[in-house]
Amino acid sequence: MPRKVLLITADQWRGDALGFLGHPAARTPTLDALAADGVAFTRHFTPSAPCGPARATLLTGLYPFIHRSVRNGAPLDARHANLALEARRAGLDPVLFGYTDSSADPRAMAPEDPRLRSFEGVLPGFRLEASLNESQLTGWLTELAKKGYELPEAPFRIYAQAGSPPVMARFSRGPAIYAAEDGDTAYIADRFLDFIRLRRREDWFAHVVFLRPHPPMIAPAPYNDAVSVADLPPVRRMSSREEEAGSHPFLAEWLNEQAHPDYFESQVDVHAVPEEDRAAMRAVYFGLIAEVDAQLGRIVARLKASGEWDETLVIFTADHGEMLGDHWCWGKGGWFDPAFHIPLIVRDPEAPRGARGRRVGALTESVDILPTVLGWIGREAPRDASGASLAPWLRGETPPRWRAAATWEFDFRNPATRRYERALGIGPEECVLGVWREARWKYVHFPSLPPRLYDLEADPGELRDLASAPEMAGVVARCAGRLLSHRMLHAERSFADALLTERGVVCGAEPRATPEGLYAAP
Repeated sequence: MPRKVLLITADQWRGDALGFLGHPAARTPTLDALAADGVAFTRHFTPSAPCGPARATLLTGLYPFIHRSVRNGAPLDARHANLALEARRAGLDPVLFGYTDSSADPRAMAPEDPRLRSFEGVLPGFRLEASLNESQLTGWLTELAKKGYELPEAPFRIYAQAGSPPVMARFSRGPAIYAAEDGDTAYIADRFLDFIRLRRREDWFAHVVFLRPHPPMIAPAPYNDAVSVADLPPVRRMSSREEEAGSHPFLAEWLNEQAHPDYFESQVDVHAVPEEDRAAMRAVYFGLIAEVDAQLGRIVARLKASGEWDETLVIFTADHGEMLGDHWCWGKGGWFDPAFHIPLIVRDPEAPRGARGRRVGALTESVDILPTVLGWIGREAPRDASGASLAPWLRGETPPRWRAAATWEFDFRNPATRRYERALGIGPEECVLGVWREARWKYVHFPSLPPRLYDLEADPGELRDLASAPEMAGVVARCAGRLLSHRMLHAERSFADALLTERGVVCGAEPRATPEGLYAAP
């Protein structure tokens, strides 16, 4: 029987923004049905952000402190294995629809190679079938031109309402200048559907990447008005932006960075517009989610009609989340859950019927996807992979031991601007934070800035920092120790497990050590 893999990622999709999880503004009937026919992992996190680092982590299966592509534009070392290259070794031809935001390794390239001028490159191993990202809109714009659209001189201005200025004093949720059936989301779905049209009896491996609900907050009709502001849940934040900024020096500077129309690609300063405008932006975000879900519905319908649905491993996830006004923040970064909690739904066509519709609350991470996919196509994951296969959960089992915490890091150094270095008076290596997130406790560690500690049971919105409370000293010390142990246990070990002896090279093959407390019963 043919074996097919469909790995779908959306960009900037919050982990709570799903209808079956009860979100009042999420219109996701296709994903709700997929969750009912597969397994939904409801506490799934990315170990890194923004786009480039998150996708490097997802596709290499390595934590960011191993692959070190920690910022958009930070090169990804060519020596690392990845999902596409490993799939090729299994005899598949991985094709890409969209983008991977992979920054090329410059060491084997000429200084003038154009791939060194953008972080929006293609991960080695993928064959690009259709490109669409923030700087590569040519394929989609060509289709629009063929359909008779009058295109703007600046390509990215396609994301604007007719007649709108480059910078607006107020946000408008008017429709895009293109119809939904001609939009960027439909374009990617169309190209994938064209690809599979004549491949009914073939194996294939497709990575389908949607740009949305990534900003700008411009949606075609009817999705611009699909969600009412009245359906939005309240944002979780302190009483004022000033109070939030005063709670931590990093947060103060991040909020300063956001006070510019270019930051969120929204044509407005998100902190200067009235509250009603920010609510309208949030509503359009959920309209874009509804648009992606509708195009996913077309894909599912075609796979079912062709009989390929029961031959295809289907995975839906995102690179990272979106703050969407929580803590007065927009975009992705920092340490708060909304930026790192992402959706994950997996449908294994070979899973027993009794496992369908399962919701797994164990802590999972995007590094788990590589070993899951490789196992399904019959290939072992590289021995240095950071994650664990989700196959037992997909079969309806519960592993006897599983991770007790999710971890992530956010690197905010910038070799080009030195923004945070100058504002905070710290060096580049100090511009990083690490998170240890258990079911109850969440600890945030900085090399030089104050730590944070939250009791997620009592304070799910992460509004009360407990790190300086004397009675919390033991919790802080324990979490800091676990975070240190986690990094030590997952350090790269390619040659650390090798030894030159009289008999030649001896390599260890043992699995990674997991001391009591780091992994526990889920």
